Amino acid sequence: MSIQPQRHFGQKHLPLVISLILLLGACYSAPKSSIIHNEFPAEIRSEERYVIYLHGRIIEDQGLEHPTSPVFGAYEYDAILTALAVEGLQVISEVRPKDADPFQHANQLADHVQDLLDVGVPPDHITIVGVSKGGAIAILTALLLQNDNLQFVFLASCGEEVLDDQSLTIAGRMLSIYEAADDMALSCQPLFERSSTGSTFQEIRLETGLGHGEFYTPRADWIEPTVRMALGED
Repeated sequence: MSIQPQRHFGQKHLPLVISLILLLGACYSAPKSSIIHNEFPAEIRSEERYVIYLHGRIIEDQGLEHPTSPVFGAYEYDAILTALAVEGLQVISEVRPKDADPFQHANQLADHVQDLLDVGVPPDHITIVGVSKGGAIAILTALLLQNDNLQFVFLASCGEEVLDDQSLTIAGRMLSIYEAADDMALSCQPLFERSSTGSTFQEIRLETGLGHGEFYTPRADWIEPTVRMALGED
């Protein structure tokens, strides 16, 4: 039995090895990490995807320490943000003060979104997600910005007051999700019908029986389509 001699890379092979290492390094891209911001970040990166989450009114009324409705249960704010912060998404959610004025906050949000656009973030990399009162603020923001390519997710957002206001002619790539048993929010179809002609919209009607409480927890039936839209997969 003969023993084959071991082969070793000699000095002359080092340039080839180094070239292969550099090539593999160039081809490898480290996965993007998700971050949750409690205010708009000072550093904005144009290559990132941003999700702006606007919470429901219960956070205004009760704060962050176990906000709980006697009808719908606990509002799982932190869990919702964590569920939205999938790999590659930058989630921004600012806590509004008690009795916050929707028009004032819509104006502030529109200014922040314009800052993102001004530094080169593509409009379809910005997704504004609003639930209940937060959804009404998102609708007002869509009215102010009038950008057909900004993305909006309206969660239980279209109450009668919103639907009856004929001045609300909004623009964007819009997704509405509402629960059939919810007596506080209806289909956003009337709102969509008077939106910008360059806008697109879709709507999901859930039938879980949870009513408004559907959006108090990070349930997959609304989290998943929201994340798909934010990632550009929908």
